[in-house]
Amino acid sequence: MTDVTWGITSTILAPARDILQFAAYHLEAGAHRIYIYLDAPNAQAFEHLDAHPKIRVTTCDAKYWKQRKRDRPETHQVRQTANATHAYNRRAEVDWLIHMDADEFLVAGRPIADILAERPAEPPATRIRPMEQLSGTPTAFKGFVPNGPDRARIIAELYPTYGEYLKGGFLSHLAGKVFVRTGLPKIHVRIHNVFQNGEMLPCHDRQAEIDLAHAHAKSWEDWIAAYRYRVTKGSYRPELGPNKPYEKGGLSMHDLFQMIESDAGEAGLRAFFDEVCANTPTLRTRLQAHGLLHHADLALTSHLDKHFPEFTGR
Repeated sequence: MTDVTWGITSTILAPARDILQFAAYHLEAGAHRIYIYLDAPNAQAFEHLDAHPKIRVTTCDAKYWKQRKRDRPETHQVRQTANATHAYNRRAEVDWLIHMDADEFLVAGRPIADILAERPAEPPATRIRPMEQLSGTPTAFKGFVPNGPDRARIIAELYPTYGEYLKGGFLSHLAGKVFVRTGLPKIHVRIHNVFQNGEMLPCHDRQAEIDLAHAHAKSWEDWIAAYRYRVTKGSYRPELGPNKPYEKGGLSMHDLFQMIESDAGEAGLRAFFDEVCANTPTLRTRLQAHGLLHHADLALTSHLDKHFPEFTGR
């Protein structure tokens, strides 16, 4: 056992059940503190979160932003970074802090605190790289194809139609999230990086033994319901860059989806989804052949029942 402690901060706009499952999972994983910023009032979630001794919950309403002496940021991404930095600058209650989204879960084969306790003093941050959940199963995940001379070939074998437009074969981010030691001065936490005095903080990459399980597309219905927001304001928004330079044939995810929609409408989006995200025997076999098929049972319902037994909502 170790005395090292760790915590999570997250700005969340989601149903109460999803919020509580996220919190319950990480309580079970050993989080000493969870700082949750509700992006909009959620009385049902707040009641259960506020009653837990290891959770600090804040509703980000007009009163909150007034207390912060600033207008409510227009974009969700800026609100996330503002709140993550706010959590970091609180009186330190943990030794390590990581900013995450509510569809991301830390997976490790032994206590996360023990792994972090083995980190050297420098660098003061360590990156947790992601794996994406295959749609249709809660336990199968795919790894991304790392940089290297065979990357393009492997991605083409995995995703023959759309692979050339995917960063590492992923639909969402490859950057993962960053654990940072607390107590450092002039820290600004961003979504995928941490800055100090305006400079990116040195960061070990990648942290062994911990993965970031990302449930970005749990099902076709889940993905298409979130698609319109993501393609305008979220992870597929227009200002994000391509997987490779445009002059080399790259496309941003926004450009790719616009092209698919204009050519084939929602049926085209479904074809993309089935090739890249769906838990099919074909994709599982391809991933397995390249050592990119991973398994993790998040057991979200059982953790929810254990840590929030009085919650009966859906």
